[in-house]
Amino acid sequence: MVESGMGACKSSCIFWSLVIIASALATPLSAAKSRRRPISVDAEIKVKKDECYADIESGLWGWECKSSTTAKENCALQCLSPSCYELVYKSDPLEEGEKDLIRRQEYKYCMHKLSMGESLQGVKGSFDY
Repeated sequence: MVESGMGACKSSCIFWSLVIIASALATPLSAAKSRRRPISVDAEIKVKKDECYADIESGLWGWECKSSTTAKENCALQCLSPSCYELVYKSDPLEEGEKDLIRRQEYKYCMHKLSMGESLQGVKGSFDY
């Protein structure tokens, strides 16, 4: 059975979430702490986001993600970090032509906190001016 659209996204997100959880459980806590390092926001995120764009272009995320530049961006953000996307963008996805610098900063901050194994509490609203 071939899934398309958000169904494929949910399956993919669930799969990768399980992979991350399994690898975290397989790593001793002391080893995990010693290997934590902050994500180098711009360079590392760009590489990972480009991989998400490639998945979207290949059709892994369904036609909805290819319907517009903004739809593609929303899907790429969700692919990059499902947790951060849900926290920052899910209730109000980017709209055509929107450049939301505050939410972009929140998303990057969320990814940084995740990379350090920190709580995401306080991420939403931390850059409101």
